[in-house]
Amino acid sequence: FQSEVDSRKNDELGHVPEKTMTGLKELGAFGLQVPTDLDGLGLNNTQYARMVEIVGKYDLGVGITLGAHQSIGFKGILLFGNEEQKAKYLPEVATGNKIAAFCLTEPTSGSDAQSIRTRAKLSEDGKHFILNGNKIWISGGGLAEVFTVFAQTEVDDGKGGKKDKITAFIVERAFGGVTNGPPEKKMGIKCSNTTTLHFDDVKVPIENVLGEVGGGFKVAMNILNNGRFGMACALSGTMKQAIQIATEHATQRIQFGDKISKYGLIKEKLARMSSILYATEAMGYLVAGNMDKGLQEFQIEAAISKVFASEAATQVVDEAIQITGGMGFMSDSPLERMYRDLRIFRIFEGANEILRLFIALNGLQGAGENLKGLQKAMKNPLANVNLLMGEGSKRLVRMISTPSPTEGSFTQVAEPLRGSAKILEQHIGEFGDVVEKVLMRHGKKVMNEQLALKYIADAAIDIYASSACVSRASASNTPEEYALAESFVESASKRIKSNLKEARSSNKRTKQLIDTIVEHSYSGVESGSAPAYNITHPTLIGRK
Repeated sequence: FQSEVDSRKNDELGHVPEKTMTGLKELGAFGLQVPTDLDGLGLNNTQYARMVEIVGKYDLGVGITLGAHQSIGFKGILLFGNEEQKAKYLPEVATGNKIAAFCLTEPTSGSDAQSIRTRAKLSEDGKHFILNGNKIWISGGGLAEVFTVFAQTEVDDGKGGKKDKITAFIVERAFGGVTNGPPEKKMGIKCSNTTTLHFDDVKVPIENVLGEVGGGFKVAMNILNNGRFGMACALSGTMKQAIQIATEHATQRIQFGDKISKYGLIKEKLARMSSILYATEAMGYLVAGNMDKGLQEFQIEAAISKVFASEAATQVVDEAIQITGGMGFMSDSPLERMYRDLRIFRIFEGANEILRLFIALNGLQGAGENLKGLQKAMKNPLANVNLLMGEGSKRLVRMISTPSPTEGSFTQVAEPLRGSAKILEQHIGEFGDVVEKVLMRHGKKVMNEQLALKYIADAAIDIYASSACVSRASASNTPEEYALAESFVESASKRIKSNLKEARSSNKRTKQLIDTIVEHSYSGVESGSAPAYNITHPTLIGRK
């Protein structure tokens, strides 16, 4: 990959050259998880994660080209397709003969998927759905021949009437009536293809319904949840490359008579970057491993790893640019492209703000007494992966595991990390208390308390990441990994304390201040009478 893919050239061209696409197809990179009997490579989730890590290390634009095709593009066929649909479509997309795209987002529908306006109406003879509508920001939209499209359909409401529900369809460009706009000009991931898509009276055979009529929302969410897990591993690759570049520069650059790698501030940055990478990698492969074990409820962990990884990678690359100075800011540096490419990862496949609410609200289901079990489980994190967000109750934090006979003791945690494990055990107990208080204070109205939910989600993210670090380091049993895990837990502990403190408070004054500030901005913008920031300029204070 490194020898054949010119990432800088791809970025300048704004597309992946055909030679590169052909090479990737020959490698089987377009069908990594498609079964071998359907012309794919048949990789499991951990193997897939390892592959996307390699791609993420060198070119996130190529990563999106591959990921949009298989992570979400034809993932619905893999998850929900019947045998006929799989046999018809998977060999074609697995070999890259046909590119697939996922079509959900619309001009008036982003995070609120239920509000899509694209509509499919059953034909009079009942043999087709007639599809009409527009989609935007579709990755691979200009290349794809096969589309997973979501549209409103009319279904029985069970009361003798009708109502709209989303249905998923497999649509072929060859059906006619499918067109796309020109490639969008983007800030980053420039070589990936992104376009609008238009469906005008497209006749979709009824046998191309994916799943059930009216079951499209479930299909969409499962595709996104299933595809999201690989992001942490892909961005682990990006972070490794950034740390490599920064370390090479620091160990060669001499200032004030010495290598800058010898100075405390540079050492602190590189150590923190490595501990963040360690946590990201631990979470990504933990989720992939649990999926390979047959775990069915992994959605919250995948969301946690996506939120953490997308923000961690930005932080790591930003610090790498800081270490390399002006050189990192130049377009010749891979770091400049990485920085631009990374910005989209906090937006797509679930905006981080929405995912934080998803993490908190799903985790609050079945909270209360169930949370108490976390304290016992943390005493042996290697033996207890399925906590808080478990199958039945969808509790909020899932700890790490390998089989162990010891329950209720720290014997499975490596000796140097027992202090970190005790810190986490304490935070888990505090977390349970805070969640109970928030639920008691707000009851069913808790879904409207977005600030409290954010603090809960952020605490859960750091608890999960810390637990993954402790478990990974205990299993690896090396001084370097002990140091990485302990360093991460130490920094995460400060954030956990702060977030739990904020979640515990009512935040009334904070919300009052926020409302005062933004309502002042809103009034001027909505009326067109003033800019959003309509505050007296410092040079005009006191003047009449």
